[in-house]
Amino acid sequence: MTTAHQPDIRPARLAQSAYAQAFADASPRLTRSQTLLEAERCLYCFDAPCTTACPTGIDVPSFIRRIAEDNLRGAARTILESNPMGGMCARVCPTETLCEAVCVRNTQEDRPVAIGRLQRHAVDALMESDRPQVFTRAPETGKRVAVVGAGPAGLACAYTLARQGHSVALFDARPKIGGLNEYGLASYKTPDDFAQREVQWLLAIGGITVHHGWKLETTAQLDTLRRDHGAVFLGMGLSATHVLGIPGERLNGVRPAVDFIAELRQCADVSTLPVGRRVVIIGGGMTAVDAAVQSKLLGAETVHMVYRRGPEGLSASQAEQEWAQKHDVRLHYWLAPQEIVGTLDLANPTATDAGHVCAVRFARQSLVDGKVTPTGETEVLQADMVLKAIGQQLGNPLLQQAGFALQDGRIATDAEGQTNLSGVWAGGDCRYGAPDLTVEAVEHGKQSAHAIHAYLVET
Repeated sequence: MTTAHQPDIRPARLAQSAYAQAFADASPRLTRSQTLLEAERCLYCFDAPCTTACPTGIDVPSFIRRIAEDNLRGAARTILESNPMGGMCARVCPTETLCEAVCVRNTQEDRPVAIGRLQRHAVDALMESDRPQVFTRAPETGKRVAVVGAGPAGLACAYTLARQGHSVALFDARPKIGGLNEYGLASYKTPDDFAQREVQWLLAIGGITVHHGWKLETTAQLDTLRRDHGAVFLGMGLSATHVLGIPGERLNGVRPAVDFIAELRQCADVSTLPVGRRVVIIGGGMTAVDAAVQSKLLGAETVHMVYRRGPEGLSASQAEQEWAQKHDVRLHYWLAPQEIVGTLDLANPTATDAGHVCAVRFARQSLVDGKVTPTGETEVLQADMVLKAIGQQLGNPLLQQAGFALQDGRIATDAEGQTNLSGVWAGGDCRYGAPDLTVEAVEHGKQSAHAIHAYLVET
């Protein structure tokens, strides 16, 4: 369907001075006094549930006790021993559903200890000190490992192996390493270029050589990696975005939300980034929230975030949903995209995907006998820009060609990440069953590194 409509997408919707405030740190650091007061609320539980709830197993009571003793260096060491990317995880982890959700203070005071903010305070203090390194690298083992993909899983794997004395070749397709930490998170979560500051801290351990602009595309490349290295770790992430499979998906103004976020993250002056006056985000996860809120911060007048099921099905946490609503993002449930409507292209008036998006038609859904079923009603939302946040897929035919065992298009592994190919491990989003959290990708990389170390010692 086409209609007459003049799209309104442009930069500089706000006064120049407004952007710094709009994209300021969403969760400013605690002061020293606030930190000490918050640390004193911890009960230092034996067999602490917060430690069990942390995917990387950080000894939470131990690091908080050190903060209470004003020993920030010791606190940071405890954190980073378990999670080498503890600074980023402190910023982006959904602590309200992990460690803080099981804090015993919830039952006593109806408010958990602010574990995430305390963790950030300790790690930031260390990284900003004149001696940011608390670990030393083990003597060279003479063993070489290839790590493909420099996202959270790959970085954690490379760092852990380097600490154990192995030489690591780290390959990544992008100009900057960091993966989604660099390209896929909202700017207000990681201001002041923290992703790259953390990367530099990790690389400072030594023994890691970075190769930019390198993408695994052929079986010959994989064969070379296996031949030239004692082990290989694949942490490639997901490169392809799912498609909606509806008319109008290729209209101008329709794009993946991850591309929008990546462009924003790499933009030196966000006031130059065009945004629609009316934006529709399709999806219900953290990426959808990040895209929706940042669209609003760029000056969009109306932003709709639309999900095909009810609110209980959203993968975005309750805190993320509240964050979106706080920024006047309008959340819609039980609406499935049916058609993206475009403006009339006079040069090709019958083309479904010609012209520019002007609206999205949704089919209303309801739950009938446990199944999501169309009601027959429709709803139309006007839009100058549509961002798809419907998930990604691996989309790499090489994996099957190379003989990897796959499940649902991702690499099947054992609990430590070992694949069916000798000497090859995998972790993060490319691994089957991978959860959608940075901290869990870090744990994948760390556990695989320990398994690779044991393998190299034996061979």
